[in-house]
Amino acid sequence: EVDLEERLHELDLRNDSDIPDVPPPTDSTPEILKKALSGLSARWKNWWIRGILSLAMISGFFLIIYLGSFMLMLLVLSIQVKCYHEIITIGYRVYHSYDLPWFRSLSWYFLLCVNYFFYGETVADYFATFVQRREQLQFLIRYHRFISFALYLTGFCMFVLSLVKKHYRLQFYMFAWTHVTLLITVTQSHLVIQNLFEGMIWFLVPISSVICNDITAYIFGFFFGRTPLIKLSPKKTWEGFIGGFFSTVVFGFIFSYFLAQHQYFVCPVEYNSETNRFVTECEPSELFQMKKYSVPPLLQAVLGWETVNMYPFQMHSFALSTFASLIGPFGGFFASGFKRAFKIKDFADTIPGHGGIMDRFDCQYLMATFVHVYITSFIRGPNPSKLLKQLLILQPEQQLSVYKTLKSHLVEKGILQPSLRG
Repeated sequence: EVDLEERLHELDLRNDSDIPDVPPPTDSTPEILKKALSGLSARWKNWWIRGILSLAMISGFFLIIYLGSFMLMLLVLSIQVKCYHEIITIGYRVYHSYDLPWFRSLSWYFLLCVNYFFYGETVADYFATFVQRREQLQFLIRYHRFISFALYLTGFCMFVLSLVKKHYRLQFYMFAWTHVTLLITVTQSHLVIQNLFEGMIWFLVPISSVICNDITAYIFGFFFGRTPLIKLSPKKTWEGFIGGFFSTVVFGFIFSYFLAQHQYFVCPVEYNSETNRFVTECEPSELFQMKKYSVPPLLQAVLGWETVNMYPFQMHSFALSTFASLIGPFGGFFASGFKRAFKIKDFADTIPGHGGIMDRFDCQYLMATFVHVYITSFIRGPNPSKLLKQLLILQPEQQLSVYKTLKSHLVEKGILQPSLRG
């Protein structure tokens, strides 16, 4: 018994050098591209592969934008599931030799539980009128959090029952691995969808800024990079970092100008229960109405302008672009450290020249949290439309109570005449 405990203790004290190597990803580059670029050096071959695939992904992204908000939500959900799969697969490969029971099954079960909770909250929040008309959904929404907790508790009990004496520490490692992965992927993707409901512009500008920064930093680093930026990513350079910053700020300012002119991009995304469709029709808020601003005296001499016309949102785009350029890359550095810790080059080989889906969205998740915090801190105010939907699902006596309280308040403020009291 003592010898067994000592051996288990030694197992718990494994160092990084004892971590099994993850099999390197295979080259998924299409054969037609391999033949076309066969005469180039490895450096330029990677340049062309990344460039061609980047243009293809951007084109596909524009197509999905054209198809509407619902398709964008499906895209976010698909990316979330794929990113989760890539991270969980790394854990499974690293500890595969230990044959941890139920690890993959429980990981996917927890993913379903957490998605059920978050998307159920979204349905209750934004589709209240639709739910009110469906009796079979009312029970699910009324007890949504209890059902979610019961589902999670079932998975928790299954994990405890799966514990094996020789692998306690490793099983808890993987339990933590699963939950951290859920925090990174599911929670952040939920925030992305929350941002989308505020208006497609709050979805497109941040995501496009990160994409722009990633591309321009790569270009500047490829052609002008000389000074290493951080040891975690040896290919990152100060020249690329600085060039990406200025390019992204300019891009965000110009891109915001074009988007702010269209209701389709600036109006909050709402669900119309009568047509069963998402709609983006509204009177644009002050953020998206052209205003005249005085140019600071120091810039007047340079630009020759005393005033300039612009949308207020363009100033907010400066904050979004700055974060995407200066702080967003740290999501990529974090991912680089993770990959180095487990001796892998990329999360997967899904996209030739780019790696896995997670390799392309490591900065997006950090950006999603910032945008959500930014909106709730500096932008979002009371939403009459959302409040009205919540009032409509109350019982008649509750609605009458709200009506009397509101009328009394308006009379006291002098907005309604006392003669209207009944």
